[in-house]
Amino acid sequence: MPVRRLLATVLVAAATVPVAATPAAAHGAPTDPISRAAACGPEGRYAATSACRAAIQAGAAVREWDNVRVSTINGRDRERIPDGELCSGGLSAYRGLDLPRTDWPSTTLTSGATFTFRYRTTIEHRGTFRLYVTTPAYDPRKKLTWADLESRPFLTLTDPPVRAGAYQLAGRLPAGRSGRHLIYTIWQNSNTPDTYYSCSDVVFRGAKATPAPARAGATKSAAAAPRTAASGPSATETAVAAAADPGVPVASVSNLGGRWPVLAGAAGVLVLALLLIGAGRRRRSAAAPVGRQCEVRNHRAGRRRIW
Repeated sequence: MPVRRLLATVLVAAATVPVAATPAAAHGAPTDPISRAAACGPEGRYAATSACRAAIQAGAAVREWDNVRVSTINGRDRERIPDGELCSGGLSAYRGLDLPRTDWPSTTLTSGATFTFRYRTTIEHRGTFRLYVTTPAYDPRKKLTWADLESRPFLTLTDPPVRAGAYQLAGRLPAGRSGRHLIYTIWQNSNTPDTYYSCSDVVFRGAKATPAPARAGATKSAAAAPRTAASGPSATETAVAAAADPGVPVASVSNLGGRWPVLAGAAGVLVLALLLIGAGRRRRSAAAPVGRQCEVRNHRAGRRRIW
């Protein structure tokens, strides 16, 4: 009976532990240049800005800033993601990220310069990053459409290295851009069926002129690092009518990678319980019948004991 109770306890624990220990589904988003979801999220420091407040009010699940993902796109982005919904990936849970505004938190970049993009990861995956930039005719006061983006990415990288918790995407920024633009990042996983979408608002400044040769003893100034900051005064708040729309839930997939350690532990406990049960049965079956001589001798009399 004690063995049966032990087995029942182990089975209950094995059935409940994996569910309780499953990590939240979350994966990544650009942080340099900062994306709209990351800027307005709990760690983005821009939740109090007018743009982020409007986005959250219109519907932007920024607590899951790293989860703007859609399953089974398989490279058919332009077919599956509607115009005007590129930043949300077509998910109503993030529709506030599609608001056309001129005051989204932005990152200042130098047109045509080399730059290392940082795509923070909360769960690492294998896959390919494609980065697009808006055309010279881009108008931030209108919703982003596929026609607003260049037809080809200016940077494509597969399985870039991860350092300090972020994918490092080294490349060159588009040339011939000035003023406010947008960099659209598509991350298509190869080890999951998911594709991630992100909008990063940027302000391009012209390339710096080549400086004159420095005089003897002159100190070279360090190149200014790109800075991320909220833009100027807020534009008129854009209302999004969504009362009659029940909405599309945030995309989700099973993440077996995070469960394997727990499942392995539960399996180990089950194996241990089965071994204990087997050992108990062997001890019972090995008991000698009544009247059979025991192999242990009586040390005093030199005689075998009788069971």
